[in-house]
Amino acid sequence: MLDFVPNAVHAGVYRALAAGYYEDEGIELRIVEPSATADTLKLVEAGTADLGIADAIDVATRIEQGGSLLGVMALLQRPAGGVIVRRDSGIERPRQLEGRTVGVTGVPSDGAVLDSVVSGDGGDPAAVDTVTLGFKGAQALEAGRVDAFTGFVAADGVQVERDGFPIEAFRLDRFGGPAYPGLVVFARESTIEDDPGLVASFVRATARGYEDTLEDPDSALIDLVEANPEIDPGIAGASLRAYLPLMRAGDRPYGSFDAGELRAFSRWLLDTGLTDAPVRPDRLATNRFVASR
Repeated sequence: MLDFVPNAVHAGVYRALAAGYYEDEGIELRIVEPSATADTLKLVEAGTADLGIADAIDVATRIEQGGSLLGVMALLQRPAGGVIVRRDSGIERPRQLEGRTVGVTGVPSDGAVLDSVVSGDGGDPAAVDTVTLGFKGAQALEAGRVDAFTGFVAADGVQVERDGFPIEAFRLDRFGGPAYPGLVVFARESTIEDDPGLVASFVRATARGYEDTLEDPDSALIDLVEANPEIDPGIAGASLRAYLPLMRAGDRPYGSFDAGELRAFSRWLLDTGLTDAPVRPDRLATNRFVASR
């Protein structure tokens, strides 16, 4: 189950599907879109889906609340979120958001991202006015109703630029936040215990798809759009190019987790009030299946 409608960040999944990598592993893959972002966590935990994709914040907070879930693969190595401003706004750094209006979706993590970015630049988050917009931040920024909004830079930011408004983006991990895996594949612990072969096969196939995407993004984009003809190829291509640096794991295998980064992530979740207790790296995610490649 995806985290959202199919888009550029899922290119590796569709590349693996088109190339037959899941079939090679004996998997007949069915890709399902959630009705709402929160549904992915609920339906995987209920056993309706075997594996899901979600923001690591959502997975970690559910685990801390008692959810029996575990990350098995990192699709993004860095957070996708940040604060987006128009380049013609005169706002050149996060602390200049003091006294300005910033749109947020209403999701608790938005406040944590905004506060971290502003305070990470020496600003006072309490001096920033916020307005809840749902997922209409891009439209509000373009219309001049807000000075900035929290969103995914490679998706929302790209959309704003494609609409003719150059942007500046203050990424969370550059201003006060941790470099955590922004998007992860996760499963129920019972699925991992009962059918580890399924999880290992899925990770192997998906990793091949994303490695292909990093090597030849244009071909992966074609696979994505052919499977989802409602996608605008121009927007998806620009978005994919913006996502590629976030997918790279450096010297580590694609999809792997870094324990030090997960510890810093856990501290940030606790410090920002998103969790009430730390989440140990081994409770949040495992490299067992990435290493099995």
